[in-house]
Amino acid sequence: MDKKLRDEILELIWSLREKGSKSCADVVSGLGESETTDTMSKMEKSGLVTMSDDTIELTDKGEVRARDLTRRHRLAERLFHDVLDVSMQESEETACEIEHFLSPSVTDSVCSFLGHPPTCPHGKPIPRGDCCSKYRKEVKPLVMKLKELEGGKKGRIVFIVPSDSTRLERLASMGIVPGSIVKLKQKRPSFVLEIEETTLAVDALIAEEIYVKETIAS
Repeated sequence: MDKKLRDEILELIWSLREKGSKSCADVVSGLGESETTDTMSKMEKSGLVTMSDDTIELTDKGEVRARDLTRRHRLAERLFHDVLDVSMQESEETACEIEHFLSPSVTDSVCSFLGHPPTCPHGKPIPRGDCCSKYRKEVKPLVMKLKELEGGKKGRIVFIVPSDSTRLERLASMGIVPGSIVKLKQKRPSFVLEIEETTLAVDALIAEEIYVKETIAS
């Protein structure tokens, strides 16, 4: 069995399930590989999936592998696109390559380094890991929530994960967009930010949804 194709199938099954599809045909058309159908049959024999009519389901064994692959891929996208400023397309292509090789410990370190982001650059949820539920002292996050930035410090907005999709437009109108440099002037009673010549206040919920990378004073 082609292990790389197997992993791509598992990841696609996970992604299609998020959209509400469990169709074998969607998996085949999504990959467009001539060996996909044969590989899916081999995966069923090895206990990774079950198939019935046009429906494909992950077994417990397949669920673990698909979850890990999805987590690695989406974290890698965040690392390359948001931190290293690699284009979206190249971030996607690189993530596809390295997702097969990242160990659990390296994956957790990347996640901690990024401040445990909830979504990838495309807005898809990143499966949580053990590192997300406990404080990790050994890796200082490079990216953190705005609310965790020390008062008086500056940070570059890396990404925003709004609970309300309409909020992005309102934040953009205030200059709160990825790439902007903000200075956190105070945290109480509200979060007061300075962006270029503008000073504005935002509530705690918004400060929870903005992720920044602290800038080093020159």
